[in-house]
Amino acid sequence: MIPPPTVFSVETPRLSRALRVGLWAAQIFLAVGFAASGAVKATQPIAVLVQGMQMRWVSAVPEGLVRLIGVAELLGAAGLLVPSLTRVRPRLTAAAAAALALLMVLAAGFHASRQEAFMVPVNVLLGGLAVFVAWGRLTRAPLPARDIDG
Repeated sequence: MIPPPTVFSVETPRLSRALRVGLWAAQIFLAVGFAASGAVKATQPIAVLVQGMQMRWVSAVPEGLVRLIGVAELLGAAGLLVPSLTRVRPRLTAAAAAALALLMVLAAGFHASRQEAFMVPVNVLLGGLAVFVAWGRLTRAPLPARDIDG
């Protein structure tokens, strides 16, 4: 007797395609957002970030931390796309997504501690999308690695 299929053992082509498209969309959205945010934090003067960009929190932390966060966001953005596009160590995409999710957890806690509750939903949304990418690329739709040895 053949056991009935379970939801987790049968994946329809439509679900599989929708998941792949959703993952790519999330990766691109997150990469663009984190690249833009990281570039600003890594390159702009602190006064511009506080006044022009209205990132008041940067005046409460050392400048080096702001720059470090910017560089981390830039590296995370690259990690979301480069390994997947080149198929060289594509599992690094999941690692980059997990690292960005952790960054968003820390950012949400920081903003909550400063009574900047309006920022927490943004952190939760971005962190949730990053968790989705990490989960999807590790379990449901991993990308095959390219054979670089020949």
